[in-house]
Amino acid sequence: MAFQQKRDAEGRVVSGLWFEELTEGLVVEHAIRRTVTETDNVLFTTMTMNPAAAHLDADYSAGTEFGQVLVNSMFTVALVVGLSVPELTHGTILAQLGMDDVTFPKPVFVGDTIRVESEVVSARASKSRPTQGIVVFEHRAHNQRDELVCKARRTGLVRRSPDAS
Repeated sequence: MAFQQKRDAEGRVVSGLWFEELTEGLVVEHAIRRTVTETDNVLFTTMTMNPAAAHLDADYSAGTEFGQVLVNSMFTVALVVGLSVPELTHGTILAQLGMDDVTFPKPVFVGDTIRVESEVVSARASKSRPTQGIVVFEHRAHNQRDELVCKARRTGLVRRSPDAS
């Protein structure tokens, strides 16, 4: 028996979920986890022109309440969204419309391994685009100690299935 891959209307393989599959209350535990490296933090921090000593200066950071360099929180939220893509939106999202309610309850440090789960908070058909819908996701990220390190709500414009009538 051949494995049947999902394809969009143009025939491209997609792994994300179509609008019709993103029902309110759906929770997806993402398969890919990621250990944050020093290189991740330094590259992201310097590429985004953020000179904060808490992200780049080990000596400075040793004297803070955390006692070590903090991973840039903007990297953290980008990683959280990225880890959700393969099962949730790869090939099915057209645009990210916004992000809100982003919180970082615990810090992320170099060497932490991040895992993510996402919940569909709401989904509605687009009023102006009949082949699309608007979905609000809540992404929750935990470290290897099962501490919540990031929570973010993200709104996306998602394609309907090519098979939808």
